[in-house]
Amino acid sequence: MKGILKYLKKYWFFALPAPLFMFGEVMLDLIQPRLMALIVDEGVLGLSNNNVGDLNLIMNTGYKMIGLVALGGCLGILSGIFANFCGQYFANDIRKDVFKKIMSFSFEQTDKFSTGSLVTRVTNDISQVQGMVIQTLRGFIRNILIFAGGIVYLLKLDLGFGVVVACALPLVALCVVFFVSKATPVFSVLQKKLDWLNSVVQENVAGLRVVKAFVREGYEKERFKQANDELVDTNLRVMELFSYMSPILNIIMNISVAAIIYAGSIRVKAGHITPGNVMAAITYITQILHSVMMMAMIIQNLSRGTASMRRLQEVLDTNPAIVGGGFDGDTEIKGKIEFRDVSFSYPGGNREEVLSNINLTIYPGETLGLLGATGSGKSTLVSLVPRFYDPTEGSVLVDGIDVRQYRLNALRNKIAISLQKSELFSATVRENISWGRDGASDKEIEEAALTARASGFIEAMKDGYDTKVAEKGMNLSGGQKQRIAISRAVLKGTEILIFDDSTSALDLKTEAELYDALKKNHSDSTKIIIAQRIASVKGADRIAVIDEGRIVACDTHENLLMDCEIYQDIYDSQMRTGGELHG
Repeated sequence: MKGILKYLKKYWFFALPAPLFMFGEVMLDLIQPRLMALIVDEGVLGLSNNNVGDLNLIMNTGYKMIGLVALGGCLGILSGIFANFCGQYFANDIRKDVFKKIMSFSFEQTDKFSTGSLVTRVTNDISQVQGMVIQTLRGFIRNILIFAGGIVYLLKLDLGFGVVVACALPLVALCVVFFVSKATPVFSVLQKKLDWLNSVVQENVAGLRVVKAFVREGYEKERFKQANDELVDTNLRVMELFSYMSPILNIIMNISVAAIIYAGSIRVKAGHITPGNVMAAITYITQILHSVMMMAMIIQNLSRGTASMRRLQEVLDTNPAIVGGGFDGDTEIKGKIEFRDVSFSYPGGNREEVLSNINLTIYPGETLGLLGATGSGKSTLVSLVPRFYDPTEGSVLVDGIDVRQYRLNALRNKIAISLQKSELFSATVRENISWGRDGASDKEIEEAALTARASGFIEAMKDGYDTKVAEKGMNLSGGQKQRIAISRAVLKGTEILIFDDSTSALDLKTEAELYDALKKNHSDSTKIIIAQRIASVKGADRIAVIDEGRIVACDTHENLLMDCEIYQDIYDSQMRTGGELHG
């Protein structure tokens, strides 16, 4: 609850009036039974003035009741408006903070929560907490006031009615506590089931082409059915519990009303109270017990909201695994990278070393190729430079400074990365490229596209650079997506450029033209090219050969052909499969 109060404090000018207006509405509601008693006792029965059927009193009192109902309705509307404003602003703030926290997570932390779970927390969990806040400011407070006020007014009519209340309330409270205590643990399970369902849906939407290509629709439908069925079953467990609660509470309420009528009739015969007071007492006992029933339903939602708040707090309380230092990145050296005795193991699992005792220096303006088999550690090695991960042992230096000493933004502003899997956004081609640098001119965007050999196909499109890119670039080929992503990295204009197998979908002629353009237009930038094809890296100043997490050789293409057995094997293998055509 501390987390909720932290966000509510900011909007006290909405949170405070909501219950105050609700208090006014409830007070007016509680006056109504007394006015109804007046109509019955004085207007209809004429108990004090012997004026049976006093139409004038009935009409005047009726007008008062209508006026109070209208005023109470206005107060209720105002309470709802203030509560909803508070809930919306509250949810907006917590949503921004949760998203900001997620953006600060390392890859390790994102994997720990899972994408589906994080999406559920940012959407469904925040909606649950928002609903809880609104219900607390309106419904919960309203029913507490009706409960307390109803008891006061009931006892003012006749203290004997207190016996009925004293008997009914413990039964109602016991029923509510029992069912809510049973349901509360299920809500946490329910949100986890929703996480799983969201993950299944996301995976299938993102990988729909693969699903269809391998004719796995049946399997994925069954997987979705299992996740959906488990969510439904968990929901039914909760609904089943509360489906028992409402009838039991109704039985208690009806018995209480009957008891009020019975006790009231005895008191009327004895001359202690009037028939109108009995009618008012029936209304009050109904309001009291109905408020308890409503509080039970609200507590159900509060339990779910509390479970959601705990899940949100888990995200908010998670400290980023990668924390920047204080160095702002201003150095005399530009583009030098050093790996000193670097070893790395991915968190979790068997902690097997992916990189082992790496020592490598890449000099400013140098083009270094990284060659190795799939899973040899190439991508892992370069991911240590922008601190997507930190090495388990050793250190990585950029421009002579340990990367852990840099502010994260300062470090990453020195580096541009183009990945094999090109992530494009639902925006225009121009916007996707300019994502690399805010405020880039059209000329700069077009020059970056020309360097990446993307300008040709972009200009051939109907809308050119203003062509809308579909979600995840579904309206583009693999090579087109890669070249737009490379354009984005080139536009950033940093001192370090990393191409993580980002030309794998290009033919060798286009790839060669691209690297020639990079060498010509960005000669001052340090370039790291990760590839599995020798043809992609043979033009590099040096090529580092990685095998099972170790650098086994680092030299020019010609020297490696003479001295490195692993490089020779790769070369011979690729030559046999047609590599000589591009040699």
